[in-house]
Amino acid sequence: MSKRDFYEVLEVSKSASLDDIKKAYRKKAVQFHPDKNPGNKEAEEKFKEATEAYSVLSDAENRARYDRFGHAAFTQGGGAGGFQSGDFSGFEDIFGDIFGSFFGGAMGGDPRRSRGRAGNDLRYDLDVTFEEAAFGCEKEVSLTRRVRCDDCSGSGAAKGSSKERCPQCDGAGQIRIQQGFFTLARTCHACGGVGEVVKNPCRSCSGSGLRTKESTLKIKVPAGVDNGQRLKMRGEGEPGQGGGPSGDLYVQILVADHPLFQRQESEVVCDMPISFSVAVLGGEIEVPSLDGKLKLKIPAGTPSGKVFRMKNKGIPILGSSPQRRGDQHVRVHVHVPRKVSEKEKKLLEELATIQGTVVDDDKGFLDKMKEMFS
Repeated sequence: MSKRDFYEVLEVSKSASLDDIKKAYRKKAVQFHPDKNPGNKEAEEKFKEATEAYSVLSDAENRARYDRFGHAAFTQGGGAGGFQSGDFSGFEDIFGDIFGSFFGGAMGGDPRRSRGRAGNDLRYDLDVTFEEAAFGCEKEVSLTRRVRCDDCSGSGAAKGSSKERCPQCDGAGQIRIQQGFFTLARTCHACGGVGEVVKNPCRSCSGSGLRTKESTLKIKVPAGVDNGQRLKMRGEGEPGQGGGPSGDLYVQILVADHPLFQRQESEVVCDMPISFSVAVLGGEIEVPSLDGKLKLKIPAGTPSGKVFRMKNKGIPILGSSPQRRGDQHVRVHVHVPRKVSEKEKKLLEELATIQGTVVDDDKGFLDKMKEMFS
């Protein structure tokens, strides 16, 4: 049976870039890989066909030969001097780059080099106050997690015994499988890729090498951290196995609401009521801030809703060096009292008589009113 055109196999044009060819091959290989299609001979043949096409088109010299002579370039006595199906110089590295993470094993080399397994990552939700998030703090928390078993020193084997080489993979941690003209490596299911098995498990940890234990941990919260951000504590997760590194602990920050302040990134916003007399005549008021009470001057004729900026009184900017802070924004609202004293009432009535019922200092508004009813 004649071979299909390699460009047709990968469904790319003859002008396709190397990156396009790699992406096309990745798609085909994942679709037709024997691990995803067990017992499907048709899928296996398509996988081999795509791999052969990629091995040629991913190499500049071989691609040039193919473009000139077609499949004849890779047969004995072909126009390019011959190319055998087993001649994939550098192809294993390319294949490993594409499938290393998908199939969990490298091609070639000694699989025993990387048989250790990293420990599991953990997450902890940490509640902090608005001020603690702003200025940073150190929290001491109790954390229940798995640690290495003291009775077996994390080996999983009972005292007086030790782990044995896995009979399934002969200690390699991987099972090698021949797929046509190349070899794939799978993680050994018998030992989980460690290369060793426990025949006489430790009673304390049931052979896992890990025990559940409550421990105390200090967490340093940096100044300026915000709600929902995560802190990474390297190596504070569960221990690894087979010499693998420990996992990490991810601390999720949960910032409590503040009764007065609202946060907008590094800026702080608060609302302040002012009296009618202060709004009209001006004055000085006390404003709450993260640094305590501060004085704020209100100019005469301040309208309700006016926003004042207090520089460098906001949230410290996370990671800034030297540390900088945002600003605080104070939004004032003219307070209208529900009840007034008799004296206040008389003064207000006198003011109403002087001013009348229509505010006449906003000419723009009056002009618009006249236009509507003219």
